[in-house]
Amino acid sequence: MTERKPPGVDFESWVDKQIRDAEARGEFEQLAGVGKPLPHEVETTYDELWWVKRKMAREGFSVLPPTLALRKEAEDALEAALTAPSERIVRKIITEINARISDMMFKPPPGPPLGKKPYDVEDVVRQWRERRAAADGPDGSDV
Repeated sequence: MTERKPPGVDFESWVDKQIRDAEARGEFEQLAGVGKPLPHEVETTYDELWWVKRKMAREGFSVLPPTLALRKEAEDALEAALTAPSERIVRKIITEINARISDMMFKPPPGPPLGKKPYDVEDVVRQWRERRAAADGPDGSDV
């Protein structure tokens, strides 16, 4: 709607008229969730940003300070490296996340400290080899 409120018309009356006109045109009939109750929240405390948080969760979007986002990314990268199919991929994953960690260590953004240091690539490769050996049977075949 781009129509402006005419001068001299009470704002509430003008808004009510806009709603009545939209209802008459049937613009509210095909809305998602029409006729359904609002979802009941289990939480008992009121959060004025509940709808923002729900929208972000529904869209798979999160907002973390850069250092916290990198901490999560580093943990995910380590787990991905430890389950990678080859040593080459392990080294690639760890080298890439180490570069990001090093950049943030030397150019910290505002927010909480990173609290991470680059991973020891050889140590991660050793852990990866141990996991692979444990997953394989004693004769070298998969269990």
